[in-house]
Amino acid sequence: MHTPRTTLSVRGLHVNYGDHAVLKDVNVDFPDRRLTAIIGPSGCGKTTLLRTLNRLIDNTEGTRITGEVLLDGQDIYARGADVTGLRRKMGLLSQRPTPLPMSIFDNVAFGMRIHGERPKQQIAERVEYFLRHASLWEEVKERLHQPAGGLSIGQQQRLCLARGLAVGPEVILGDEPTSALDPISTRHIEDKFTELKERYAIIIVTHVLRQARRLADHVVFMYLGEVVEQGPAEQLFNDPQHELTRAYISGSIS
Repeated sequence: MHTPRTTLSVRGLHVNYGDHAVLKDVNVDFPDRRLTAIIGPSGCGKTTLLRTLNRLIDNTEGTRITGEVLLDGQDIYARGADVTGLRRKMGLLSQRPTPLPMSIFDNVAFGMRIHGERPKQQIAERVEYFLRHASLWEEVKERLHQPAGGLSIGQQQRLCLARGLAVGPEVILGDEPTSALDPISTRHIEDKFTELKERYAIIIVTHVLRQARRLADHVVFMYLGEVVEQGPAEQLFNDPQHELTRAYISGSIS
């Protein structure tokens, strides 16, 4: 089995909110075409780490960041970095879906229009393609021009996935992307992640160990702002090397 190339790496990352250290000397390699699950107790820095990967952390007042986040060898925090271009490469699914206040069709077409004008017919074809890609086309094809807010929560999350895929990302990020969904919608998203990891690096934060066991190829375990242990999922879940990892997986700490 070949070793997957790493498209995304974190080196010596420290994040402070004011005087509070949220991330401390984080060093992680996220393998390409694999699903990485970031796990750990609430408040351990999982979401903060995810938000540093596409610079959404920039929106938090009083944040101080040192270290490097390297995407294809380029530091996304370097002076003059193209933040808009970066975010195009990083599709994000939040805990609750965030469809744009427009039609189902326009939600998917929005990014394509912003990032380069295309003929109307080509946009229509690509909207259908990405809705199919997100397993949503059959459910919405008769109401493409109705408001996206009328969809169920699970459908909205798949619409947000289609919207993110439409701009050609390299990495898909998920911040507890199924936590607000019912079991059937959760299965839809999990199945889609399993399919999509053949083409993308996928990184999710999850508080559900069963989900991490089902989906992850690679796992990063965090505790109190530090990466305690990382590695192949089978190894980390079946033979954790650190006492804290063993305690978390066994349920002794939560």
